[in-house]
Amino acid sequence: MKPTLIAAALAGCLATPLAAQTAPETPAAAEPAPVSPGGEAPKPETLQQRQERSATKLAGLVIFVANSCPEAQPDYDRFKTVIAAMGVKVDDLSQGLLAVRSAEYTQAYQKEPVESCRRAFENFGEGGRVIPGLIARKAPDATAPGTKQP
Repeated sequence: MKPTLIAAALAGCLATPLAAQTAPETPAAAEPAPVSPGGEAPKPETLQQRQERSATKLAGLVIFVANSCPEAQPDYDRFKTVIAAMGVKVDDLSQGLLAVRSAEYTQAYQKEPVESCRRAFENFGEGGRVIPGLIARKAPDATAPGTKQP
């Protein structure tokens, strides 16, 4: 009789945590959607809009690196490939609203140029975490003073 009671107690103890794990969680109270000044909730961003936003950030970064990171250079062929994979035309980034947004990102990166260059290498350099190989280190200039000529 004792072994049966012990077995039943163990089964009950083991089943309780499993039941607790598989029980559906009670949903948290949903927050009301933000309302625009016109009284309408904003429409969710489409995939195309997210891709365009990402492409403008990347274009802004590439322009920043080309102009503000003396030891870096963008790989423009890689940039074009990445942008095309996002479904965005490179020409669209050089005109209209996307060009304006890209310039805004370039200006934002210029607020802290040393940090922005460091993060560009970290995320987009040869071993980058986001898009490896988009940013490369410039080769040393052989004609620069203090460099050895072969």
